[in-house]
Amino acid sequence: MIRYKMKNHLLGLALLLTNVVFLSSCADEQDFDQFDDLSVEPLVASSIFYFESDEQTINQAGPGAFYNQNFTFEAFNQPFVSERVLEGTIVYQVENTTSKELSISIAFLDANGAVLDVESFIVPPEPAPLIERQIAYGTAGRSLDILRNTTDIRVSGENLGDTTSTSSLNEPKIILRSSAEFRLRLQ
Repeated sequence: MIRYKMKNHLLGLALLLTNVVFLSSCADEQDFDQFDDLSVEPLVASSIFYFESDEQTINQAGPGAFYNQNFTFEAFNQPFVSERVLEGTIVYQVENTTSKELSISIAFLDANGAVLDVESFIVPPEPAPLIERQIAYGTAGRSLDILRNTTDIRVSGENLGDTTSTSSLNEPKIILRSSAEFRLRLQ
């Protein structure tokens, strides 16, 4: 019985010492105002447009322009986005399996139809390599105001070759893809 009481006293003493150590241990006071110092800058990626035209359509259009279309571009028309974008990159990929040399142009237009920026490609006939071009906007490239003020994108295609030849490849076409990646400041 004395042993049992002694064990209880030792156990009680151990618990008391443990509580004293925990209560007197060093702990930093929590600072919940750290959110004000937090900088959140996510990278947002998106496809912008995809265009393709087959060789038969290009031949039927005759020499010169075979495509000219405006697309509404509203990515930066919201102040939340336009005021927070820090920088970005637009990537263009052009693939040509037709027998034609082609000219492809992408124009960024403002609300009045004025051209803010143009990206042009002269694309050789097949066997043409895949053309990829990255255009930076922001601190490392062109002005972000181009994107902030863009309301439409005009995509134009022009046949620089003849209107009778056809590629020996199956389903020859021109393909233009574009995607973008932008870094935004959320806080």
